Amino acid sequence: MTCAVSISVNGRRYQQDVEPRLLLVHFLREAGLTGTKIGCDTSQCGACTVLMDGIAVKSCTTLAVQADGTSVTTIEGLAENGVLTPIQEAFWAKHGLQCGFCTPGMVFAAHEILRTNPNPSAEQIRHGLEGNMCRCTGYQNIVRAVQAAAADPRSAGIGGGR
Repeated sequence: MTCAVSISVNGRRYQQDVEPRLLLVHFLREAGLTGTKIGCDTSQCGACTVLMDGIAVKSCTTLAVQADGTSVTTIEGLAENGVLTPIQEAFWAKHGLQCGFCTPGMVFAAHEILRTNPNPSAEQIRHGLEGNMCRCTGYQNIVRAVQAAAADPRSAGIGGGR
């Protein structure tokens, strides 16, 4: 048994029949979008985080059928016309990444933090990053990156997604 889904991913419509148990992370990776990582398969590490209708979700615990009719943004689709978002720029400038495995999930966690609180404290940022694991950094540069993105006037009114 399969279910028909229609999901807009990074502005491109994907229509296909999927098994009801197919996870969104596998749907995305099978579409060639490998920036969404599979880290733990239990929603603990956050490496699979994407935006679904502008809200950060963990795609390893979201079924593709749950995403039917939605707009999903992966890390590959976040920059517009090759121009990095303020969050992506801040991660680069503040060295909020090392090996890069957790970076897509951290960027979307930062997006969610700023979507719900445009001027978060360091403590609020750390709380917002809970559920996203980085094995390379001590998180301080990630916190600095989120603070820098919050200070960027282009971050005002963050939300949406494609």
